[in-house]
Amino acid sequence: MDRLGNYEIRPFTKDRRNVVLVTTEGKRRRNAHALLEVDVTLARGIMQRIKEENLNDVSFTGWVIKCIAQAASEHKLLNAYRQGRRKLVLFDDVDVSMPIEREVNGEALLIGYIIRKANEKSVADITREIRSAQQKPLNTHFQAFDDQLTPWERRLLRAPVFMKKLGLVLMRRNGMLKKKHLGTIGVTAIGMKGRFPGFVIGMGGPIGTFFALGGITQKPGVVDGKIQVREFLHLTIHVDHDVVDGGPVARFIDQLVTLLETGFGLS
Repeated sequence: MDRLGNYEIRPFTKDRRNVVLVTTEGKRRRNAHALLEVDVTLARGIMQRIKEENLNDVSFTGWVIKCIAQAASEHKLLNAYRQGRRKLVLFDDVDVSMPIEREVNGEALLIGYIIRKANEKSVADITREIRSAQQKPLNTHFQAFDDQLTPWERRLLRAPVFMKKLGLVLMRRNGMLKKKHLGTIGVTAIGMKGRFPGFVIGMGGPIGTFFALGGITQKPGVVDGKIQVREFLHLTIHVDHDVVDGGPVARFIDQLVTLLETGFGLS
């Protein structure tokens, strides 16, 4: 009896090998995690009216990124990195790194993209930038967008694995390099790819503060003392505990939840 049965062998692509490098680097950090359920009923209703009236093209992910960027600009310890052994560097610009899924030769690839100065852009601006990145020409050799690559990044992406590992080591405690090449905030939106009624617990990676957007589910909620059917977003936050403690994280989350629940940036 053949115990294997039918099977298919596929290459372990460069894209997957790069993911392994990044997630392995993330395992070195002392991450703290928070799992949130946020009532986004009001925001979803506003977006539906915007769509029906053809006012603006605004995406749910783009709006969440705007809210995250606004909260991070007001609570800068969540927009910070270590700089050497004895310093922190806190940035004014909130540069949001996110994966853009593109199909190449029938295979879905995740391409890293950074929305620079997201805190200074509107929801419509961020949405247009995401839409543009989903359509712009892709350098399949680097699995990246040409206009976002510096000469140093081009050399590193062509380099063998041990050189890529060295590059990550050089960035490990150099917040300036991390900000330049990785951004300051990471966002991934698993729940936007299909029905996903739960949380996502990501690996974190080398980026300081990382958000994983899970699914949106309907469940009972209390509004003005009455139980109503509401829509809740499942959101996971990963922070570098070396950089920030629970108190600042709690204040940041309080601000972020307020922005999300009130439909910030959509009026």
